[in-house]
Amino acid sequence: MKAKGLVFLFVAMLAGLAAVVLGTRWLQDKAGADGNRIAVAAVELQLGGRITPEAIRLVDWPSGSTPTGAFTDLAALDGRVAITGIQPGEPVLESRLAPVGTKGGLSAVVPDGKRAITVRVNDVVGVAGFTLPGNYVDIMVNTEAAGANRNNQDQMISKIVLERILVLAVAQEANRDETKPRVVNAVTLEVTPEQAERLDLARSVGNLSLVLRNQVDSNPTATAGITKAMLLRTSVEVPPAPAPVKTAAPRRTSAKPRPAAVPSAQVCVEVIRGVNKVNECF
Repeated sequence: MKAKGLVFLFVAMLAGLAAVVLGTRWLQDKAGADGNRIAVAAVELQLGGRITPEAIRLVDWPSGSTPTGAFTDLAALDGRVAITGIQPGEPVLESRLAPVGTKGGLSAVVPDGKRAITVRVNDVVGVAGFTLPGNYVDIMVNTEAAGANRNNQDQMISKIVLERILVLAVAQEANRDETKPRVVNAVTLEVTPEQAERLDLARSVGNLSLVLRNQVDSNPTATAGITKAMLLRTSVEVPPAPAPVKTAAPRRTSAKPRPAAVPSAQVCVEVIRGVNKVNECF
């Protein structure tokens, strides 16, 4: 009796397994019954890389859920350039490709109206290697305040001059799927022509620092910068100018009239000189 129960259990397991296999095949046949096939990546497609026939393949795809911009002809993708990283099995869509005729490389990733500029960094300026392609940073410059005397440390100022700048590449690496920190000596940024001018001037007048920010934070930060006096919460004291020395005005004294000379008593004598007479007073 026990052996008979085991036989029924074994038959039931075989029937269940057969049902699963047949159901799976039926679903696969139904999904591909309409013959809809689209192109997907056969290998990882790097940002800025050219697509070759060996890097893509056609797979069955339900016609009711075909993504917009999908390709059904592999020849149409030959030589196209990816502007984002595409993982194996992901559909290759028109929105993830550069325009037809674009050559490979970082230039294919730069949008119309934007430019790419590279700045020199180190382990500190580059936020310890956490500045990676696809991140956003603010650019801060440390320089002398306008109108300050040369080498006047009290007039140094740190100021954020550019905000939410996209990092296109670090060194020669533009893959945005990489998350491991990497210390490099150069970072390439995506800027407008005006921002490129400001950045070029900023790095020539002072020291640059990259400030890593949240990728979804787009709020502008209006700051006036900070000087040494503001940092130390003191004001630059200017020595007071010496008070002008007051000279005493000359005192005017009224002239006292001199007393009239008192005539002294005189003695007059008549002197006869020859035939002349002369009176002489003494």
